[in-house]
Amino acid sequence: MSDQHRADLAGTIQEIQSRYDGISPWYDFLTGFGEGRVRRIGLELLGAVHGETILEIGCGTGQALVPLARSIGERGWVYGIDLSSGMIARAQTRLARQGLSSQVSLLIGDGRTLPFSSNRFDAIWTSFTLELLSLNGINQILSECRRVLIPGGRLGVVALARRAKSNAMIAFYDWLHEKFPQWIDCRPIFLQQLLLQADFSLEAVEGLSLWGLPVEIVLVKNQKTSGSSADSS
Repeated sequence: MSDQHRADLAGTIQEIQSRYDGISPWYDFLTGFGEGRVRRIGLELLGAVHGETILEIGCGTGQALVPLARSIGERGWVYGIDLSSGMIARAQTRLARQGLSSQVSLLIGDGRTLPFSSNRFDAIWTSFTLELLSLNGINQILSECRRVLIPGGRLGVVALARRAKSNAMIAFYDWLHEKFPQWIDCRPIFLQQLLLQADFSLEAVEGLSLWGLPVEIVLVKNQKTSGSSADSS
């Protein structure tokens, strides 16, 4: 990976939190059309089933929490965590309108230090979130995912994808990110490589384009053995 990619992608955690608090009232309008299609494909790949316990990191306004809660039914449970209190408030409103508040717990927090015990979740979902962080931050989140997932647990990730051979659209997007990081805060990442380096096993990959940018939907499984907390990974 280049030195440029190793640098912080979107500022400090505090800056990310403040930015998303500010845009939370308009977030659904700004992202609904493009991201909605990708999210539906990714959630189908994750395959949440009745009775599972599932975590979403970077749950935003709760767009994925609703289908997740419906998939796991009354015997399952969904947790959503996000840095932004504004996003969490919007998610709470959405869940209440759908009658799903009793199946979902929402927390304001940092995915790099998850407030959950080891081997807690059957599956984790995160969408357009890893790209906000530095390489070190991404690795911290993936390590925490391994820790809180059960052995063989699933992790579904959607992210803007960086390829070995760039194209004009990615180059233009990188330029926009450097000039206007407060608005263009995500950045394409080498998603599959990062997941494999974090010791997940690759199960499925779907590739598509969003506004001319490559997007990957990746499903991996936790390779840790029973009784391991994956703290040393």
